[in-house]
Amino acid sequence: MSVKTLCHLFAALHFWFGCYYDWNYVKIPSDVHRMGSSFGKSGKLKFLTFWDALLQAIFFTICFVNDLIGTNEDTPKKIPLIRKLKDLILPCLAFPLSMFVGLTFWAIYFVDRELIFPRALDNFFPVWLNHVMHTNIMIFILIELFTSYRKYPSRKFGLSVLSVFMLIYLVWIHIIYAYSGMWVYPILEVLNFPLRIVFFVGLLGLSVGLYVVGEKLNAAIWNKQSHVIKKR
Repeated sequence: MSVKTLCHLFAALHFWFGCYYDWNYVKIPSDVHRMGSSFGKSGKLKFLTFWDALLQAIFFTICFVNDLIGTNEDTPKKIPLIRKLKDLILPCLAFPLSMFVGLTFWAIYFVDRELIFPRALDNFFPVWLNHVMHTNIMIFILIELFTSYRKYPSRKFGLSVLSVFMLIYLVWIHIIYAYSGMWVYPILEVLNFPLRIVFFVGLLGLSVGLYVVGEKLNAAIWNKQSHVIKKR
């Protein structure tokens, strides 16, 4: 196996294990903090962090399978389905969501961690898992962006996929609130209705901005490398 293939395998197993451990072993008593509540039996699926970790696990699994049976050529004559999936998931979801989850989590954490990851959770949610879910998601996806070529889809298509995903999650947390009477994230408890609207619009704008950043960064990296190759 090549180094890239081994890295993809490690990343996939790393995120699968993180999701498995979180789902099966992280049990926060509801009397310790209400974030441990079932929230209408939604379990870990109430958190965007868990959605994103699952997405990263699936994405890097696809990358690994593509290494084995697909192709990593810059301009292959025939693009296999597994390569098409890989090239669509990163720009549309994997990159913007990983950066969104990581940046928003740590930004709120450093301002007031009680609004996103209260201290009461420290005894139940290990530090290493916190970094798997909120730090490594950014590190691995940036490594992938810098080491593997992909052609970005049209901006209209990419932003449409991302926006639909974010809106689905937004509807989901409102469904949970309707059934449980509690917001998934403590920060939503301290915002009144107008401020929640501003907050949600701002987050949607941030996700769109991160998509564009990924698109620009990909173009800068691979156009530059293509120029160097042609010059040689």
